[in-house]
Amino acid sequence: MRLPIFIFLLFLTGYTHAQVINVETMRKKTDSAKWTGSVSLDASLIKNKNSIFKIATKADVQYNNKKELWLFVNDLKFEKAAEKSFVNKGTQHLRYNHKVMETIKMEGFVQAQYDAISEIDFRGLIGAGPRFKLSSDEDYRFYLGTLIMYEYEQTSEIENNKINKDVRGSTYFSFSIYPTETIGIISTSYYQPRLDAFKDYRLSSTTSVLFKILENLAFKTTFTYNFDAYPVVTIPKAQYELTNGLLYTF
Repeated sequence: MRLPIFIFLLFLTGYTHAQVINVETMRKKTDSAKWTGSVSLDASLIKNKNSIFKIATKADVQYNNKKELWLFVNDLKFEKAAEKSFVNKGTQHLRYNHKVMETIKMEGFVQAQYDAISEIDFRGLIGAGPRFKLSSDEDYRFYLGTLIMYEYEQTSEIENNKINKDVRGSTYFSFSIYPTETIGIISTSYYQPRLDAFKDYRLSSTTSVLFKILENLAFKTTFTYNFDAYPVVTIPKAQYELTNGLLYTF
């Protein structure tokens, strides 16, 4: 019973400005280990016509004693070329689960984030609701969550630092499939409408495929798609990301 010292994760990252963090992919499959976690750092310096600097860090820590689960995620990305920032965003997320019965948990979360490319100076979220386990097979897990959350959002100067205060629903469907000892598939889709205006909604879907190479080493491919029906002006409604890399855990 100890906190893992280090997990190294190297990502080759595609292009995106996703606004919704998907914590489902951070939950660990095992229910026996109380402490699990991961840490990643990716940095590069490229010199051609311009000097390009990239850095991305991600860390998550999970505590699970079968009755309660705590999960903290910290995700930061920065990319700069020719003195101009192309990607500059960060998210901190804390989530708590409490088992009511074998198939039902109550969960709550708080989240803070910023995204310069999406013109979001600050977005704060707090929410709670039930999470339902839809299957009992440990290798084929399906979940449904239905939460209510309060959102405080301040946009950048492009919209004169506009402040939005909304109540949204957050419904998600998640599954984790392990058809063999060497393959894992984890996917989650979110639907988050404003409760007073359902035409103002966000969609987010993330799917990861893992191929085991060695006992603690796997190749990982992740595709993320995000859609915001009413983004900040000049920002596209649809955004996506494709990542590939190596995952080492212990």
